[in-house]
Amino acid sequence: MYNKYSMRAEEFIDHQEILDTLQYAEENKNNKALINRILEKAKPKRRGRETVCEGLDHREALVLLSCELPEVTEKIYRLAEQIKLAYYGNRIVIFAPLYLSNYCVNGCRYCPYHLENQNIPRKKLTQEQIRQEVIALQDMGHKRIAVEAGEDPVNNPIEYILDSIQTIYSIKHKNGAIRRVNVNIAATSVEEYRMLKEAEIGTYILFQETYHRDSYLELHPTGPKHDYNYHTEAMDRAMEGGIDDVGLGVLFGLERYRYELAGLLMHAEHLEAVHGVGPHTISVPRIKRADGIDPDQFSNGISDEIFEKICAVIRIAVPYTGMIISTRENKSVRERVLRLGISQISGGSRTSVGGYSEQARPTDTEQFDVSDQRTLDEVVRWLMEMELIPSFCTACYRAGRTGDRFMSFCKSGQILNYCHPNALMTLQEYLEDYATEQTKQIGARLIAEELKKIPDCKVRKRAEQWLGKIAEGARDFRF
Repeated sequence: MYNKYSMRAEEFIDHQEILDTLQYAEENKNNKALINRILEKAKPKRRGRETVCEGLDHREALVLLSCELPEVTEKIYRLAEQIKLAYYGNRIVIFAPLYLSNYCVNGCRYCPYHLENQNIPRKKLTQEQIRQEVIALQDMGHKRIAVEAGEDPVNNPIEYILDSIQTIYSIKHKNGAIRRVNVNIAATSVEEYRMLKEAEIGTYILFQETYHRDSYLELHPTGPKHDYNYHTEAMDRAMEGGIDDVGLGVLFGLERYRYELAGLLMHAEHLEAVHGVGPHTISVPRIKRADGIDPDQFSNGISDEIFEKICAVIRIAVPYTGMIISTRENKSVRERVLRLGISQISGGSRTSVGGYSEQARPTDTEQFDVSDQRTLDEVVRWLMEMELIPSFCTACYRAGRTGDRFMSFCKSGQILNYCHPNALMTLQEYLEDYATEQTKQIGARLIAEELKKIPDCKVRKRAEQWLGKIAEGARDFRF
């Protein structure tokens, strides 16, 4: 029985409710009167000085996703862009993954790190090697990373992860500093989540991979990850452990995309109903080629067009969430979905263990093929050429604006009063310390134009002052 307030995975991700939702969506996919009501409900609305979006429940969202009318799809895209601008403006947050270890005891059939893969070299970074990786990332200009490691209680215990986080935060190389460490590791206990919270992580990220229980069990035949309930209930334990920023995601291509989206949105509804805080981020990876992994072996792959629509519908349904797209996707796909709701992207990524400190891109330990292999500078310049602001900001996390405090700012639209000038200042830092001359010139013009858009004259004046100080060598100003 479906119950979003339940703490049991089989009740807040109820299989029959998803099937009923898919049937409802199929029956109403061209019901123009219903679709218009759904779109009207989702539109940004002014309440005094605030712009608020109500979002959609999983049934309403699936109706939009299932609709086959071209004119409705265009409305969906326009609304997604409108909501993205209302909540996040034209900022795009930049991050990079950092792979610590590919030792893993699980048997996941879509991942090259699975236990039975004898072809891939197993690597685990020492703390000194982590230091070299972090320096390489800092020399690129990164301020925010996502730590990744396989599940292996012997090789990758929680103590190793905690020591690694401490090492990452401790490194100050030239003007570089990693200011936010997000963590993507296996589902664990409340006690270990408390340890991660005490280590001052940013967001705890865990992909469900698939919400379809039977498919999940088949795709995870061995290892601790085989336990569907323990994995699916991880975010509740994380929040019990004090982590209030969590990130959801599925691996599109493993199961039917409509089923996955319904489950993903039900999970978001559950977190908000129980904890008062929905997912801080939602990621939208698609299965990609890797060592021993052929995407064509999976029968649920989706086209670029469907992928774009999924991104737009998520933005409409969960307007407050940060949406992440990685270098799994190529430049053209990333360019299209940036307008449809994506607010965070990786840049200059290497998905191999120890990949950043090597001059040539290693491929022998990659978790997946990187489709977008541009440098960070090229990604930054590309964003600015589209009149988007590459942001290295971590101010909300460091100022304690996380969890329900972040959501209260974001849902009211007030987060823009902080994020826009903060994004400009972190971009100025990047331009001063790391950018090529061409990128600097484009960035200077963009910052000058964006300063004019800050509505509060006091904030604008302060931002101008701090930008001047950054040009003189000072760092780390924030609202």
